Amino acid sequence: MTESQKPTLPKVERLNSRILIEKLFTGGSKSLPAFPLRIVYMPVEGETLPIATILISVPKKRFKRAVKRNRVKRQIREAYRKHKQILIDPLKNSNKKVTLAFIWLDNELHDSAEVEAKVVKLLQLTAERLV
Repeated sequence: MTESQKPTLPKVERLNSRILIEKLFTGGSKSLPAFPLRIVYMPVEGETLPIATILISVPKKRFKRAVKRNRVKRQIREAYRKHKQILIDPLKNSNKKVTLAFIWLDNELHDSAEVEAKVVKLLQLTAERLV
């Protein structure tokens, strides 16, 4: 990544289509765990879609307080923003697009470095499987 390219996460890259979300969770998708996270991914077709769209889910069952759920979402979002090129570069080269969902599996909070390491691991594994 060059200096002129800042790692950003624009709104376009957020998954908010109900149809795509339903497809992602009902069938045709694959998942990989890296405790305390799970990634669910599905290749998609479409001219207008960005290369990768993400959804982050922290269930209320895990954390009752919204403050904790939001903290975990911020940690995952930041880790993805910093390291998304791990996944996007191979997809760009092979002309593929993907939708991703990060799901939190633990009842405990983790420090940002640990969450970042797990996100990187999941992005690498997903890139290997898709390309």
